[in-house]
Amino acid sequence: MWRCIEAHQGRKQDLPGGFKWSGGVLDQAYEKCGQVTSEYAKTFYLGTQLMTPAQAKAVWAVYVWCRRTDELVDGPNASKITPKALDRWEERLEALFDGKPYDELDAALTDTISRFPLHIQPFRDMIEGMRMDLVKSRYDTFDELYEYCYRVAGTVALMTTPIMGIEPTYKGPLEPVYRAALALGTANQLTNILRDVGEDAYQRNRIYVPMDELDKFGISDKELLKGLHAPTTGKIDDRWRRFMTFQIERARQYFADAEAGVDLLDPKARWPVWSALILYRQILDAIEKNDYDNFTKRAYVPKWRKMVSLPVAYTRALLPARK
Repeated sequence: MWRCIEAHQGRKQDLPGGFKWSGGVLDQAYEKCGQVTSEYAKTFYLGTQLMTPAQAKAVWAVYVWCRRTDELVDGPNASKITPKALDRWEERLEALFDGKPYDELDAALTDTISRFPLHIQPFRDMIEGMRMDLVKSRYDTFDELYEYCYRVAGTVALMTTPIMGIEPTYKGPLEPVYRAALALGTANQLTNILRDVGEDAYQRNRIYVPMDELDKFGISDKELLKGLHAPTTGKIDDRWRRFMTFQIERARQYFADAEAGVDLLDPKARWPVWSALILYRQILDAIEKNDYDNFTKRAYVPKWRKMVSLPVAYTRALLPARK
């Protein structure tokens, strides 16, 4: 985080003289990044539609790099990925930060780095998160899980905060802004984990919720892998309800911790970030509405509710809380 704050307070990186991606080719690269974002992250993309064009393109470029990184361990060729493959991906990362992108999608990120003060460290840390996925399928404690959440999602918050910008009248330290961004990234990832419990268990044999907390609620990993619901009636085990209530409460607290930081962002960025926060938090509501059945049902926010939430987010962005 501190490296990102120092970069934010410094100057942007200049493109090298030999950078060959420009004009229409670069525009096409950004357009392709937007298309990928729209296809695979609909709620996230909706938020970018509320940004300035420059901000939206930069966020698309960051998202696409993050998605390509995640696809290495969760995509169709994940079974063939080795630690050496991640090493090569990290070498590509270093190259694009040096102004030598491998392809057009990398070029969009290289151009973004020249326009906004991004630091390479959260990108490196995300690759470390992918290395964790190669070797780790259980998390004993929440501290372990938090480290994973930082690497795969908190890092995204650190990458995008310089793109969002800071409220011009704010003269205080950047630490509260970045800590709030980390809280939002953590909240989003915890929400992903709670939404996808069944999918991760059935398809990947992964359990991301902390093992010691499962034990506290009297739930074994074998029970989770089978699904804590009665196949004939669909009734959810009461232990699972209590466990999920605890998990959702913690995720909501991270969303609450993120709120103050949104008000310190540049006014142009507040609406999309508030929109993303409100919409993602509603996934937790959807899990509750499904009676905590995240084994056979996928929690989602319907389109009509997303549209209704946008004016709420806009009002909240216009009227930041002041202490």
